[in-house]
Amino acid sequence: MSEHEFKGLIGQPLDRVEGPLKVSGRATYAADWRGDKPHLIGFIVESPVAKGRIVSIDTKAAEACAGVEAVVTHENTPKQIPFGERAKGGRFAQSHAMMRTDAIRHLGYPVALVVAQTFEQARHAASLVRCEIAAEDGVFNPEKHEDQAVKPDELDGTPEVDTEAGDFEAEYGKAAHQVEGEFHTPSQHAAAMEPHATVAQWDGDKLTVHMSIQILGDGRKAFANTFDIDPEDVRIVSPYIGGGFGSKLGVHNEAILAAHGAKLTGKPVRIAQHRRNVFSNGPHRPRHRQRLKLGADANGKIVAIDHATLSIMARDYPFAEAAASPTRASYATKAMRTSHRVVEGDIPKADSMRAPGEAVGTLTFESMIDELAHSCGVDPVEFRVRNEPEKDPHSGKPFSTRKMRRCLQEGAEKFGWKGPVSRREGDWLIGHGMAAAIRPNLMQEAEAEIELSTDGHLTVRLDMTDIGTGTYTILTQIAAEAMGVAPEHVTVKLGDTDFPETCGSGGSFGAGSTGTAVFEAAKALKDDLLKRAAKADSEWKGTNSKELRIDGANIALGNRSLPIAQLGDGSGGISAKGAAKPGKEYKTMAQYSYGAQFAEVAVDAVTGEIRLRRLTGVFDAGLILNEKTARSQLMGGMIFGIGAALMEESLMDERYGAFMNRDLAEYHVAVNRDVPRLDVHMIEGFDENSNPLGSKGIGELGICGAGPAIANAVFAATGHRVRKFPIHMEDLLEHLPAIG
Repeated sequence: MSEHEFKGLIGQPLDRVEGPLKVSGRATYAADWRGDKPHLIGFIVESPVAKGRIVSIDTKAAEACAGVEAVVTHENTPKQIPFGERAKGGRFAQSHAMMRTDAIRHLGYPVALVVAQTFEQARHAASLVRCEIAAEDGVFNPEKHEDQAVKPDELDGTPEVDTEAGDFEAEYGKAAHQVEGEFHTPSQHAAAMEPHATVAQWDGDKLTVHMSIQILGDGRKAFANTFDIDPEDVRIVSPYIGGGFGSKLGVHNEAILAAHGAKLTGKPVRIAQHRRNVFSNGPHRPRHRQRLKLGADANGKIVAIDHATLSIMARDYPFAEAAASPTRASYATKAMRTSHRVVEGDIPKADSMRAPGEAVGTLTFESMIDELAHSCGVDPVEFRVRNEPEKDPHSGKPFSTRKMRRCLQEGAEKFGWKGPVSRREGDWLIGHGMAAAIRPNLMQEAEAEIELSTDGHLTVRLDMTDIGTGTYTILTQIAAEAMGVAPEHVTVKLGDTDFPETCGSGGSFGAGSTGTAVFEAAKALKDDLLKRAAKADSEWKGTNSKELRIDGANIALGNRSLPIAQLGDGSGGISAKGAAKPGKEYKTMAQYSYGAQFAEVAVDAVTGEIRLRRLTGVFDAGLILNEKTARSQLMGGMIFGIGAALMEESLMDERYGAFMNRDLAEYHVAVNRDVPRLDVHMIEGFDENSNPLGSKGIGELGICGAGPAIANAVFAATGHRVRKFPIHMEDLLEHLPAIG
């Protein structure tokens, strides 16, 4: 980084630069965009059955309603490529065709779209659509159809579906301590504050969509592959996103439907999914059955690990969650075996939800590690430290950095850990539990452009998105420090496919990848400015661009300065581009972020009610780019973990393939009363093997470890190990001590 008065800006708790726009209502989210032409409103008519074929559909009454301009069905949709085809670019880029045929893919699948002048008109007319469907038997529960289970082609984030090292059967057979168990984790929905929304408009064969989406580049390919058009003819705009958590990584049903409606009417069409739509026309985390066997020797050293998972996959949509991925990277062992199987089902898209794989994998695996430590008679913190690996247990690669031991020990100190404490306070049973957290640190390709105006203002452009995590702010800090200007002299523009393409937001790779691209663009701009200055004034030759800074309308270096206007070609500002991509360190080293979490719970000995009293987390994520937004992300992740442990689940009526709790009244998420004051600590660091900034992924790390720490605390309080999540009071009632 350059040496100037703004050195050290990266890492500071700078307030969100877009905050005033958001709190004043001036930030334009997808459903807020209006443009120059009046918009029509689309309302989705959902299928009441999960699998079958449309025998007939009657739209005459709906079409006769006031304000209705079109009713879209499988009989009049524009030309589309079949769903699932052209998947070379991955599931996000494949065709997402909607209502192309008379087939029903899942319960809630759209059978019609009513397009009208107002929402009320569209909703009323939608109620008049009559559809007869020949229902067929569907597959909804993977365990009931385990005979149909297959090995997926790859897992989300890794091509290694199964792994095996050492002789598991031999090592487990002679282990002094053996534990095994079957765990069940439920389907979950990322019910973000902003539901999925899209405004679509055609101009000939050119499509413009204002939508809520995390990865614009793949979304552009999805529209192109769906409608058989050139990707360059698709523009996506998504400057603000009201929460994504993985559910907005790609294009979903309302987006394709809005494009249908706009094509048929010749006018912009806006669809904002209502909350119940989201549970059937958006993606969800699939349910899992996980079977684990762990063995340790007499000295408390792990010798054998087996982790087998079974899940469900939506038909023609290749997503398989890597639930055993954290198992592969956590502890030293002589033998390890992991496997993943899926059953194709007639369900809405199963897809990434925050910390895919790690969230459900650490929930079960860290519970079993706790059980093994208990069997060995070793303190859970000491047990984990004792089994720390010197190299990656699966790949054998050296770690880029590994501060798990420090996270464990500092977490224990800050929490006041004295082991898995169990005590009683009246009718309350008190327990302490802990768990480790691990999450792959990823790097993706990204590009950015930075432009310097003649008055010294910097504009940064890239198609990266901000899903509420602080992207605008950290990229402002990176550009400001790299160029030597105050943050208020930087404008970051995001979320438009007209800007340089990036990896988007997701997988905790966004900040490091796009931040590096901005950093490299700033370096390129400074080098270019110095070359221009040397041509304009020979005294600038041989100087170091690292010392260059922006001083108002001038560039400055020491006592020298030149007007920026003198360096350009007279056509405006001076710009440069930068790019980021994974270095060789991502092939030669194991890259992870780490953490440790400690929980105190109270369980009512009469009712089984569970209350979380304390939750402490210590995390290693390399250089922290913004202390305030990083803390916010970790807290949000920890709250996600609370929900996973105690309340969050999508319940399906398996007779019909219907998610029953399709609203926030019955899909329970952690609210204020469920969340105690969270104690969050970040270890200082700089991982030179991660990226030039030294940062590592943080967005999903806070989830990993929170849930199992709570589950382990419940075990400490009650002496009963619950093997299904979320843990409810009825799971404990028969196992509570007698009241005396």
